[in-house]
Amino acid sequence: MATIALVDDDRNILMSVSMTLEAEGFDVETYADGQSALDAFTRRMPDMAVFDIKMPRMDGMDLLQRVRQKSAMPVIFLTSKDDEIDEVLGLRMGADDYVTKPFSQRLLVERIRSILRRQEALAAPEGPAPEEVQTLERGELIMDPLRHAVKWKGQNVALTVTEFLLLQALAQRPGFVKSRDQLMDVAYDDQVYVDDRTIDSHIKRLRKKMRSVDAAFSAIETLYGIGYRYNEA
Repeated sequence: MATIALVDDDRNILMSVSMTLEAEGFDVETYADGQSALDAFTRRMPDMAVFDIKMPRMDGMDLLQRVRQKSAMPVIFLTSKDDEIDEVLGLRMGADDYVTKPFSQRLLVERIRSILRRQEALAAPEGPAPEEVQTLERGELIMDPLRHAVKWKGQNVALTVTEFLLLQALAQRPGFVKSRDQLMDVAYDDQVYVDDRTIDSHIKRLRKKMRSVDAAFSAIETLYGIGYRYNEA
């Protein structure tokens, strides 16, 4: 049973969403502000979290930044209607997805299940000898899905589930272009709609993380109007 943390200062949302998730078989923890959630996370990190952005004491952006210092736990943001800035900033800071208020609780459940399925697939790949086939090495890049580990030039890089899947999809076939639609298929289930901006934001965040260990990182190339390509050095 996966544990989902809900962090929102709207108690009606906390109550209704927690009831829905519990009915779907999840263990749910609720917090009315970011600081309370962070205090609890220092003791035990949940499997996944849903953060509202605008909250007292510590908002969702600050909370995500603090979480990302220690964990790649999947996070979905709840954003205000038509607030594109919140959505883009959240994705660039390392959120895995966002849902816009007012939202369908069924949509939120499907987004949560989608991310958890992707995480489980990374942790338990199919095949009789995963240790022989799952580690991906491309020049200075080493990816280990069993451990959700990435190294670039020998240095560890902490990626979210979405970032890991996007990098893996690009690095599997160096020199070949992946369109945004193809990358959406890799990172999201068919029933979950995302737009081009979401993929672009994840790629920007992925590049930023790689450049944090190597300022000269340029292996991910943008082909404007087409997609992205991984170039093996």
